[in-house]
Amino acid sequence: MVNKPVWEKLTSELAATHTTLIAVSKTKPVSDIQELYDLGQRDFGENYVQELTEKYSLLPPDIRWHYIGHLQSNKVKYIALFVHMIHAVDSFKLLEEINRQALKHNRCIDVLLQMHIAEEETKFGMDESEIARMLEYYTAQQDTLNNVRICGLMGMASNTEDENKITSEFARLRNYFIFLSETIFFNKASFSVCSIGMSADYKLAVKQGGNMVRIGSMLFGSR
Repeated sequence: MVNKPVWEKLTSELAATHTTLIAVSKTKPVSDIQELYDLGQRDFGENYVQELTEKYSLLPPDIRWHYIGHLQSNKVKYIALFVHMIHAVDSFKLLEEINRQALKHNRCIDVLLQMHIAEEETKFGMDESEIARMLEYYTAQQDTLNNVRICGLMGMASNTEDENKITSEFARLRNYFIFLSETIFFNKASFSVCSIGMSADYKLAVKQGGNMVRIGSMLFGSR
């Protein structure tokens, strides 16, 4: 069941900073997503390919589906037709496969590069030097990578209650995002997404300049 008062408060709060709310609906029933859709929410985030494809077939076609989990290259083909944005690109192989599958559907898929900012090694993502190498490759291959568009960075902070640590990690990503905006992506309006923050730390993320947050448990309850 959707927490309507929380959604209304969140949307009002985030609108003031022009922050996009991604409602993380993984493991939640279609009825809950439809309820939130009826309130006006359009951006939803999913972590599992099979679950996403099933929900896509059952829900309104104007939903903007965000794939926010770790995506295996061999699964891209199942969501390439309709996915709005893929959030966690962390390898050349995945970037190339997204481009290949998007080409088959004559569309361009927006993606975010996942930056590793947390202490936990279990979290995916690239450091600054790895992102720099990927962007060098991306720039050099622009003639063949026409069907994928890098729109920004995303990252997840450490699982800790230390707000200073979380703030520092978010600031690191934001600073690198600004650096890329002023260099490789200078004058490219499409490079505009700084995706940080979830239910527990989204306020810190917004303070650090994040403009897209992924919130699930606040809206749908615990899993």
